Amino acid sequence: MSDKLGPITTKTVAATKEQEQATVIMRDKYRYIGPVYDFLSNLYSGKNIHRCKTAMLDVGTIRPGDRILFAGVGHGRDALRAAELGADVTVVDLSETMLRKFAEAQERKAPDLNIRRIHSDIMKVDEFEQFDMVVANFFLNVFDEDMMVQVLEHLIRLGKPDARVVVGDFSYPTGNLLSRIFKKLYWYMAVFIFWLFANNAFHKIYNYPEHMQRLGLQVTHKKHFKLLNMNCYWSILGRKQA
Repeated sequence: MSDKLGPITTKTVAATKEQEQATVIMRDKYRYIGPVYDFLSNLYSGKNIHRCKTAMLDVGTIRPGDRILFAGVGHGRDALRAAELGADVTVVDLSETMLRKFAEAQERKAPDLNIRRIHSDIMKVDEFEQFDMVVANFFLNVFDEDMMVQVLEHLIRLGKPDARVVVGDFSYPTGNLLSRIFKKLYWYMAVFIFWLFANNAFHKIYNYPEHMQRLGLQVTHKKHFKLLNMNCYWSILGRKQA
């Protein structure tokens, strides 16, 4: 039988492993939790996550015709907002479930908008220096810290020389001891759910402005969103240096 099929070579084994790895990578981690993602975020944050996602998307930051990329778009109400303001929007998500939920939301709320959808790993998107704005809302937190930095660096490269980069996520814990403890517990409850159901990385809260500045961005604006009168979410606007 081996004579008919030919010898199994090192190249054959390597190719098989690559195919297996590709299958694992393309597996939809959000197959189960994706359909209720928006419901859970609203329940957990009192709609503050949605407010955080759209905080930097207004007529002051978006001009008609601006090319904007949303990484890990999810259900994508922020992307719809940008398109309604006249932006040329591209959304990227590795989860087929999330892209399907985005398509359903667009069909319900804005069927006439032309939004480009890409089903891919964001690291495989190589349209460097093509976008006026790159948005990563509640996306970078799915990675461990080393990988998060690599992804953020890649997103920055996708922006034009003077592009704006937006990151929305859980706020880095500040304030008194009680406030910091609450914010950490609040974060770890959320990250545990997504670690359990989507196999996301389990890690501490990241200091995104610090990482953005280390990668050469000028942080120009921050907006905070409160829960129980504490800053639990923030949207950070950075700009590449032309």
